[in-house]
Amino acid sequence: MFGAHMSISGGLDKALERGEKINCRTIQIFTKNSNQWKAKEITDQDLHRFHSFSGKVHIFPVIAHDSYLINLASPDPILHRKSIESFFNEMERCEKLRIPYLVFHPGAHVGSGEKAGLKKIAQSINVLLKRGKGFKVSLLLETTAGQGTTLGYKFEHLADIIKMVRQKKSIGVCVDTCHIFAAGYDITTQKGYKKTFEIFNKLIGLGNLKVFHINDSKKELGSRVDRHEHIGKGYLGLKPFEFLVNDRRFANIPKILETPKGPDLKEDVENLKVLKRLIKKY
Repeated sequence: MFGAHMSISGGLDKALERGEKINCRTIQIFTKNSNQWKAKEITDQDLHRFHSFSGKVHIFPVIAHDSYLINLASPDPILHRKSIESFFNEMERCEKLRIPYLVFHPGAHVGSGEKAGLKKIAQSINVLLKRGKGFKVSLLLETTAGQGTTLGYKFEHLADIIKMVRQKKSIGVCVDTCHIFAAGYDITTQKGYKKTFEIFNKLIGLGNLKVFHINDSKKELGSRVDRHEHIGKGYLGLKPFEFLVNDRRFANIPKILETPKGPDLKEDVENLKVLKRLIKKY
C-alpha cells in the first residue's frame, strides 16, 4: 500500500482529506508542529473531525512521526528529560487519534559514544513504555543515514536497542530507503537488495519491519548524508523500488513517500504513479 507524508495545516483531519485527494491508501503525519517543543492540545472537536473523516476514507493505517527536536540518546540531563516528556506527549496524542505506529529517529549520542547512546535510547524506551502501560501505539525505530553522531545507521544498532527493550511487542522498525543507502547498504542491485534484507532478517527479523519510507537519495552510497530525492531521480534509481514493490514479503507493509513537494501535491502524484508503474503483473 502506497501513501505519503501529509501536512496537518488547517487541522488533523485535513491530512486525511489531502491523502484521499491523491488516492493514498496510507499516510504519515506529524501530530503537532515538528520543530517546536510545545504542542497545541487536541480538542474533542479535533478528535471528532479526525475520527469522523477516518470513517469516510480508505486510508489505513495513519502513521505518526515524532518531533525532530527529540533526542532520546542525549547525554544532557535537561534535554533528555525534555525529550522524554515530549515523546510521551506524542504517544498520548497517538492514543487519542488511534494511530498504531509512532516512527522516531533513535537519537544522537553527541559525543558520549555509540554504546552509551544505544543504552540510553533503550532505557528511555523502557521508561516510556512503562509509563504508557496499556497504550496500543507501537514505537518504530527508523533507520538513519548516520549524519554526525546519529545512531541507527547500522542494523546492529537497532538490534541492540530492541534486545534491551523489555516490552518487545511494542517496538518495531521503519526502513527508509534513502537512509539505508546513504548508510552504506547497496540495494541498487538484486544481489545487494537480497543481501541487505537477509542481514536485516538475521539481526532484527522481518516480522519487526512495520513501515517503509520510500525515498530516492540526492547523495551517493555510503555518504552518510540524509537528502531525499524523487523516485528514480537520485543515486538509487528505479531498480531498488522495483525490487521492493514486487517483494511479496512486503506487500501489506505501508510504503510512505517523504520526497520534496509543493502545496498542490503534484510531486506526490507523480512519485506514486512511478511506483505503481513498477509493479509487475503476474
